[in-house]
Amino acid sequence: MTGASRHYVLAAGGTGGHLLPAFALATELERRGHHIALITDTRGAQIPGKPDFLPAHVIPAGRFGKNPLSWIKGIRAVLQGRRMALRLFDSFQPSAVVGFGGYPSLPTVLAAKSAGVPTVVHEQNAVLGRVNRLFARHVDAIATAYPEVERLDPKHSRKVHLVGNPVRAGVLSLRDEPFPPLGEEGLLRVLVTGGSQGARVLSEVVPDGLSMLPPALRQRLQVTQQCRPEDLDAVRERYRNHAIPAELATYFEDMSARLADAHLFIGRAGASTIAELTAVGRPAILIPLPIATDDHQAANARELAKAGGARVIRQERFNAKELAKQIKALADNPQGLGRAAHAAWNCGRPRAVEDLADLVESFGGAEMMDVIRVGGNNARGASQGLPVGQGAVRESAE
Repeated sequence: MTGASRHYVLAAGGTGGHLLPAFALATELERRGHHIALITDTRGAQIPGKPDFLPAHVIPAGRFGKNPLSWIKGIRAVLQGRRMALRLFDSFQPSAVVGFGGYPSLPTVLAAKSAGVPTVVHEQNAVLGRVNRLFARHVDAIATAYPEVERLDPKHSRKVHLVGNPVRAGVLSLRDEPFPPLGEEGLLRVLVTGGSQGARVLSEVVPDGLSMLPPALRQRLQVTQQCRPEDLDAVRERYRNHAIPAELATYFEDMSARLADAHLFIGRAGASTIAELTAVGRPAILIPLPIATDDHQAANARELAKAGGARVIRQERFNAKELAKQIKALADNPQGLGRAAHAAWNCGRPRAVEDLADLVESFGGAEMMDVIRVGGNNARGASQGLPVGQGAVRESAE
């Protein structure tokens, strides 16, 4: 516990990419003796992994599509969400509000500025997201996960703090474990995931790509792959035809254990994925999602690829032959995978959650931590909640 107990509000959109760092920060702040409340949307309230102590307040967030006619409804929802957030602030009295991006951050940060509450935004990606871009000039601090963040105006550099992207404690606990032994004849364990919903292109390409590896390498494979439900049978049949042992599922509860055993990861380049790969130190072949806003997944992969911890294949070039070529280049010998694993490990920022908590605690507490300011040292690296229904409550956007 550091200093007096204070109250903080975290706001995050309804995806794991926004919410998992929020959950990690909430856990760290609660460990330090503070009281935390979460503001999210209906989808976010269903994301697995929310700490039991953390009350979730569901507000309308408003969405703004390409059709300007939809903006009227979106603005109405944002204003209603702002009113609900202000009611929560009246009873909860937060020392600061932390936005993690996504639509629920918009009305929450607006409410914080209106109420004179200090604000911090955390950007998980290597491209500043739309909501965080909107507030960059108005917030008190901007926490980033990468040294270089596109779409971030240099004039805001004095309020930028490089902290990294918080990861789950179960993953972070693996950081000091050695890379799994890999002899010339031992099993080569490959982990394949495509984000929370899976990715069809991985189901179509990866089995055939692995089948094109040299026989001596192919015979050592042990694959664990996440698939969409509708793809499971077809992928299982592909692996059976190629005589490659594979465990398939739509979701793995013990993903930390799977990552611990893996010698090679194949998948998307979401912010949480990159953070976990670098926290543990696992080499990867990354296929950025081509429709990601501002192509942020390609930007996410850049630092890791430049360091030698990953190879990147754009989806338009992602085919079985190219995948086999890149795997062979990485896995031809144990030293190649080991070097890539070490490069990935060196990109990790294991103190991300502590540094972010230090930054947040600086509002209403100790002076701001200069050591986590960009240009400074780059760190290597039971609470009473406000129940749903008190303060901000579930309401229709209409």
